[in-house]
Amino acid sequence: MSKPIIFSDKPENDFNEMKLEEGNIAITPLDTQEISYEKVSKWNRFKSSFKTAEFSEDEYETLTPLERAARATANSPLQRSLKARHLQMIAIGGAIGTGLFIGSGKALATGGPASLLIAYALIGAMLYCTVQALGELSVAFPVSGAFSTFSTRFIDPAWGFAMGWNYALLWLSVFPLELVAASLTVQYWNKDINAAAWVSIFYFFILAVNLFGVKGYGEAEFIFSLIKVLAVIGFVILGIILNCGGGPTGGYIGGLYWHDPGSFNHGFKGLCAVFVTGAFSFTGTELVGLAAAETANPRKTLPSAIKQVFWRITLFYMVSLTIVGLLVPYNDPNLMGASSVDITASPFVIAIKRAAIPALPSIINAVILIAVLSVANSAVYGCSRTVAALSAQGYAPKILGYIDRTGRPLGGLALSAFIGLLCFVSASDVETKVFAWLMALTGLSSIFTWGSVCLCHIRFRAALYKKGRSTKELAFKSQVGVWGSWFGFIFNCLVLIAQFWTGLFPLGGSGADVTNFFQSYLCAPIVIVCYIFWKVWKRPSYISLEDMDIDTGRREVDLVALTEELEQERAELAARSIWYRTYKFWC
Repeated sequence: MSKPIIFSDKPENDFNEMKLEEGNIAITPLDTQEISYEKVSKWNRFKSSFKTAEFSEDEYETLTPLERAARATANSPLQRSLKARHLQMIAIGGAIGTGLFIGSGKALATGGPASLLIAYALIGAMLYCTVQALGELSVAFPVSGAFSTFSTRFIDPAWGFAMGWNYALLWLSVFPLELVAASLTVQYWNKDINAAAWVSIFYFFILAVNLFGVKGYGEAEFIFSLIKVLAVIGFVILGIILNCGGGPTGGYIGGLYWHDPGSFNHGFKGLCAVFVTGAFSFTGTELVGLAAAETANPRKTLPSAIKQVFWRITLFYMVSLTIVGLLVPYNDPNLMGASSVDITASPFVIAIKRAAIPALPSIINAVILIAVLSVANSAVYGCSRTVAALSAQGYAPKILGYIDRTGRPLGGLALSAFIGLLCFVSASDVETKVFAWLMALTGLSSIFTWGSVCLCHIRFRAALYKKGRSTKELAFKSQVGVWGSWFGFIFNCLVLIAQFWTGLFPLGGSGADVTNFFQSYLCAPIVIVCYIFWKVWKRPSYISLEDMDIDTGRREVDLVALTEELEQERAELAARSIWYRTYKFWC
């Protein structure tokens, strides 16, 4: 039996969403504009969910490649089901992982507690400005691919190609690295079980979570981040007690280790060497912008999540690392020569061990395991979404842009799963060499990404003024403005220079070390090669301010109505108390 349906002016994408929401009813459009209702089993619905999302490209045939890329990323069939609580937890605790819990130990040994705090504070300030810029762009344009898409639209398509693959390679490398780190974390309790067995379990667990779509990622990150946040707060409270002499071993510590062995190690060069470790620790903060394309209402929920990055930088990095620097001297033998996946090098675990508190080291180790799995989960999410956006822009094979009816980017997930098999190298004798080069791919990737975000924001604002438009039409404006983006861009360039120096002339070396340089700086030549390759092959033009598209991808297309609504919201906020306005400014 069939009955007629009137389509009116409802967009095709909305109709596809309606089909997905029908539960146990299959809807098939007919030439006569009728639909047939047919009962289907759960198994058939499950199989049907893997079919490609219906997305017509016929209307794009007359567009230029740049216009086609903008439309494709703006109309991506990714599912918009992330809620405010998901975004807030992703922003607050999403990137807290091995960089903080383990990498900070290497940074402490390299530069000392003062260098650790200075480097992380400067990286944090730069990142705060960067995330503010990213928030402004992502709220205005919640499109697939975020940063790589912005680079294509606001800088140069060739740079967008380079930045997209740079970011995809970052997460492709991080995924197997984190799986091995997770297996080593488990060996803290039992070294008799082969690491490859644990790697297999974690590998299939992370892939299973991501096969549940963006909801699976969001719910997993909500739980992971909540545990990490509570653990860091607990460690800070415990650290204060231990520093004041309240632990089992007793004795006031205060700033003892800042005097003996000292606050700095290796001087200014040690400080410069800590910058890249700090950048790696903050990697993933930008994921909140990538998630904007899959958020139900980014204009309402994303600004709050962006503002909360400040509290994550302040509390979970600066305060916790201050405590670590007070409890662990930089010459502690457990910190020396440690790798980024060596759980015994975690200053959090070392601090509690030095206090001789039973059971707590195991609890911290469990939190680190959760943090490692959280980063692995984010790696699959970040890579799959970036690869899907690259494919939509014509920067990757079409098969990698395959998105099914439930909004899962199966092409990107398959690529992550394939490269993730490198984790089984952990059972090989060449494990150390393989992971050293995988780490080389990740070292500077975030620096390039963050610098590009700042430059995109600077050029977007310039184009906005060039076209006679006002920032009043923006639902969220960067609290540090264009000057903050200039600071972020320049500081990222300075970090690249500092890493060039410390990579070519490493600490403790007698001269230039080419192997160490490429293991520290490999990302830079890869970005340059990608840029030149696309520039020579496709010969895209640099985007001028006059030709820049600053409208495609907005969900609120009626800018006049949007501006009026925003003015009303600002007037209502101005009428509230100063305490409420202060709260809204920071939260």
